Amino acid sequence: MKYIAYYRVSTVKQGQSGLGLEAQKAAVVDYLKSNAGELVTEYTEIQSGSKDNRPELQAALRQCRLTGATLLIAKLDRLSRNRSFLMNVQDSSVQFVAVDMPEANHFTVGLMACLADYERQLISERTTAALKAAKARGVVLGNPRLDEVRNTDTTKARAARVISAKQRNAEMLDIINEMRDESDIDLSLRDLTKMLNDAGYKTSRGKKWHPTSVMRVLRV
Repeated sequence: MKYIAYYRVSTVKQGQSGLGLEAQKAAVVDYLKSNAGELVTEYTEIQSGSKDNRPELQAALRQCRLTGATLLIAKLDRLSRNRSFLMNVQDSSVQFVAVDMPEANHFTVGLMACLADYERQLISERTTAALKAAKARGVVLGNPRLDEVRNTDTTKARAARVISAKQRNAEMLDIINEMRDESDIDLSLRDLTKMLNDAGYKTSRGKKWHPTSVMRVLRV
């Protein structure tokens, strides 16, 4: 099985010194040896746990999603209370393994995200109760112009599917452009096709790339 590793350290100093990072990498190496796994690539985030901006995580999830690889985390315990991380992993629909919590997976991460959202739900319930009490006292609630602004367009679902397809093609176009930028020669469609297949990327239907499918992405 192919894996893409994701590490996180809290400060630039930790990233430069290897504090924490070396232990995470060692845990990943041990896991790969025990499970006959192949490490495709790895991403390191230098970011405080309180911050929600995770560009390296997004890049790792993107590559997992486009190649079918599994996201491998050395230590979930440092991330399990971060709602942003959990929701990103859950929404990505990629397979997930944590070395320090092998029982955790894509489904249990979803449960963790639900627990992280529990307090928000309680707040929402208290707000709803307060609104009901206000209505009982005769307070007028809601938007008086609701009928004017209500959206009854039934094409949203179809539009959402089109947007999703365009987003995937845009991601693949980024990958292709990165390959072009890193190459010293002009890459033909056949060159790009071979590079995408060799790197493990799949089409939206989960199949191998062909020059015609590469051409469709280039026309985005």
